Amino acid sequence: MSNGMRVDLSAMDEVIRKLWTLLDDMDKAGQTSRYNTEIPMDAFGNTCLFQEAGDLQAAHKNMKTDLETAIKSLHGLIDKFGTSTSKVKDKYTEQEYANKQQMGGGSDAPKGKWD
Repeated sequence: MSNGMRVDLSAMDEVIRKLWTLLDDMDKAGQTSRYNTEIPMDAFGNTCLFQEAGDLQAAHKNMKTDLETAIKSLHGLIDKFGTSTSKVKDKYTEQEYANKQQMGGGSDAPKGKWD
């Protein structure tokens, strides 16, 4: 880079890969929380015999909603960070290519008469 700093693009690639893997894991967690945590009302007991059954069902629904919301928020945050990191890496890659072209060191540079 023009300021003398070097950026390890392979490290940025690794971060991006890890974020996309985490995003996939969050998708799976979201699916699980949405579809595999439903408890039928009768699992809490008969409301005639166990008055708190309705309260337990309501508490379960509230926690399920809170969990789904938290996973969705984390998913959005990870996606935003991954996308931003990818864009920054692309900019560094473009700048590095432009610098090489300016210096005549790019692979597309025209051959000199002694090459």
